[in-house]
Amino acid sequence: MTSLILLAGLAGGAFAAPAATTVAPTQTVAEADAKLAEVARERAEAERKYAAQEAVCYDKFFVNNCLDKAKEERRLRLSALRSVEVEANHFKRKHAVEERDRDLEERARKDAEDAAKQAANPPKPRANPADKPAPRPLKTTPAQRQAEHAARLRERDAQRASEAGERAKKVERFEEKQRESQQRQEEIARKKAERAAKQAKRAEEAAAKAAADAEKARQKAQAR
Repeated sequence: MTSLILLAGLAGGAFAAPAATTVAPTQTVAEADAKLAEVARERAEAERKYAAQEAVCYDKFFVNNCLDKAKEERRLRLSALRSVEVEANHFKRKHAVEERDRDLEERARKDAEDAAKQAANPPKPRANPADKPAPRPLKTTPAQRQAEHAARLRERDAQRASEAGERAKKVERFEEKQRESQQRQEEIARKKAERAAKQAKRAEEAAAKAAADAEKARQKAQAR
């Protein structure tokens, strides 16, 4: 990978206010890891270069001026590397959160589908041998047959009422799962909004700090 950072004002060791560092948006986790590895290498190179410049400065007449220039060049380079590092780490954190949110949404969707299937296809009640009617006598009177028919009708009505009650309970459980799923999705949306607000605030604070650092560097350069 080629160098990630281009700094304005470093050529020839001249002082200049730091230009805005342009960081290409990260697209994948692998790319973010590669950027972080490159930042580590370039940071080590910046420290090595500063140490070499520092040693050279002590052989010059204007030692302090030379050291100040070396320190400023190192500060600008490390600041730009920090911008790349922050962007790559932000992408990795955002990617991890999005993956978790997708998992939660998929789990909620599957729960709702399972509940709907159970409500639409309730299990049939198991037959209880104890509930089987006693065998009828070989010969019955009309009154007995009428009584048996009435008993079967009552049994059927009771069974239907029981099944209706079970279906109502299943529908109620399904609706409860839907409400819970909606609450989870609302909670996810709320957390996303909070994270976005915090990130915007951090970005604003970082921009203010960068502007303050630039102004200090400019005033320091003018003082010379």
